[in-house]
Amino acid sequence: MKQEYDQPLSLPPFKGRIKTSYNHPLFVQAISDCSRLLSDQDTEILLDRRNRVGVVAFPQQDESKVDIVIKEFRYMGVNRLKSLFLRGKAFKSWRGAVALVERRIETPPPVAYLEKRKGLFLDQSFFLAERVGGIEEIRFLFPKLPPSELHPLLVSLSQHLSTCHKKGILHRDLSDGNILVKKDKQGEFRFYLIDTNRIRIRTKKRIGLLSGVKNLIRLGVPLDFQRFFLQHYLGGTQVKRLHWFWYRINKTLYTQFVELKKKLRLRQLAQKLKIQ
Repeated sequence: MKQEYDQPLSLPPFKGRIKTSYNHPLFVQAISDCSRLLSDQDTEILLDRRNRVGVVAFPQQDESKVDIVIKEFRYMGVNRLKSLFLRGKAFKSWRGAVALVERRIETPPPVAYLEKRKGLFLDQSFFLAERVGGIEEIRFLFPKLPPSELHPLLVSLSQHLSTCHKKGILHRDLSDGNILVKKDKQGEFRFYLIDTNRIRIRTKKRIGLLSGVKNLIRLGVPLDFQRFFLQHYLGGTQVKRLHWFWYRINKTLYTQFVELKKKLRLRQLAQKLKIQ
């Protein structure tokens, strides 16, 4: 499997890697200008903020088409400076996604990544992955599902994340927006991790229990179901006081931090409006 994702890709001035099954002239030529593709009026733009994300239909050798998600990472200010001594986010996304695939943890299948440098600094980079149909962000399910449907979702999610941690995978931005979910034909939940540049890989050991519990605090599990969720993550019949305290204190601190950031942003916006 490692060889499947170890194909070099050269599209001067871009360099990167590509999945073997996509390494054919028709597709390689089609991705030679990802910036133009994202600016095309027919492209479905999913996000256009700090980064830009769009979906493009690409031709295949058998004349069919496949929907590919292209994520463009923009480098400005500190991020541009960081690229001098740190690997770029497109490469990290590729490395994280491949690590998930190798461990049989689902993620939108990685296709390629491309990076262009200007001097010593990263100037542009793109990460490409297949679009998975019929999925939605898990955050939309938490508030709308009745308890009878929320319970099995939380059980499946807790077991999935426990498996990730046992396999040495730690997603450092494990938020509701970075977990996609859908039901398969058997009615079982399937979860897909995205934003894989935030994946950290422990190759020789599993994630420690306290680190794993702390990793769950960004998820918007409703308050009345948090102990239930944690219980199934830990795999026991009840949650020990230490683990519940550790979860709640870290979640409270994180929530307060998020609220503070929102207030600062609103204050900055108000100041800008006054200046204008």
